[in-house]
Amino acid sequence: MRGVAVAAIALTSVMTMAACAKDSGGGSNTSNNGSGAACEYATPPTAPATSNTSAAAGDKVDGSALKVGLAYDIGGRGDASFNDSAAAGLDKAITDMGIKKENTRELSAAPNEDEAAKQTRLRQLASEGFNPIIGVGFAYAESMKLVAAEFPNVKFGLVDSAVDGAANVTPLLFAEQEGSFLAGVIAAYQSKKCHVGFVGGVEIPLIQKFEAGYVQGATAAAPKIKVEKKYITPAGDFTGFQDAPKGQEAAKGQIDKGADVIYQAAGASGKGIFSAAKQAGVLAIGVDSDQYNQATVADTKDVIVSSMLKRVDVAVYDYIRAVAKNDLTSLPKVFDLKVNGVGYATSGGKIDAKLQGILEGYKAQIIEGKITVKDKP
Repeated sequence: MRGVAVAAIALTSVMTMAACAKDSGGGSNTSNNGSGAACEYATPPTAPATSNTSAAAGDKVDGSALKVGLAYDIGGRGDASFNDSAAAGLDKAITDMGIKKENTRELSAAPNEDEAAKQTRLRQLASEGFNPIIGVGFAYAESMKLVAAEFPNVKFGLVDSAVDGAANVTPLLFAEQEGSFLAGVIAAYQSKKCHVGFVGGVEIPLIQKFEAGYVQGATAAAPKIKVEKKYITPAGDFTGFQDAPKGQEAAKGQIDKGADVIYQAAGASGKGIFSAAKQAGVLAIGVDSDQYNQATVADTKDVIVSSMLKRVDVAVYDYIRAVAKNDLTSLPKVFDLKVNGVGYATSGGKIDAKLQGILEGYKAQIIEGKITVKDKP
């Protein structure tokens, strides 16, 4: 099929338009999104013969003496996204390291709560002897700076942010833009109209990393693809991560404009985005966890073509493991594609071997530094 398409390009551009199917995987750098036709694609990089990712050593670690506290972001366990990924890391640590369930504590944030509430939550965990304590989300940065200083002998982990000058706070940072680049490639190859969308929960620099990578990946795969972009709430209003009806409304607006694959980075609001996709008969890409396998979105899983895996579970697990070993230097500075800190899911069977080969080709180029993924739109 690909050879036919290449031959047609050599003859005439008109023949190219007729012969280059959506799943050609190669061809010219043009697309016909104005007519609602499938994309034509840039020639993808070749997939490597072997994996470029690395994995942590698998020696047995005893964590039975630990008392682990998790302070979730809004939505908590059960959000089918970011917090659930952190919870999965804790669950695996309990299983693998012999941590007693009764020696763990999980507390959740409320939408738009003040710093005092976050400080109280962290202080409560530290006062009750939990060590380490993990703040799930950048929203804990200011509160952790204060509370960590009050409890210098307690180890704190902080997902998505750092606290300068705090020796007992370990940042757990991610290259979200790299995983989102691959989500953009997936969207381009799954779109029947060469028209896709992105819905972010809150317009903040962290979520803009998802947008930037997604747009770059989609346009790398199909240079003239059309990408819709929408945030549920502006910076400062964090209800955008927990408002499924507004998520559904945002996605519907993009679908009405012609987008047929929607990538969401919106926390619990993603449930509404999946609902909009199902109602319209289009596809969606999940985020953070493998959302196809999340029980809380099981009724819409058939529209989830993939998920951008932000392996908060890996970061939480690896951090607890490093604390148990008393060796925090073993942690990566950034959880990126090279250390499997981000990636893509294949659950549901919509990512076939051909597309997976294309994705692995782009992934290898990012790891090797041949493609630099932007972290700002």
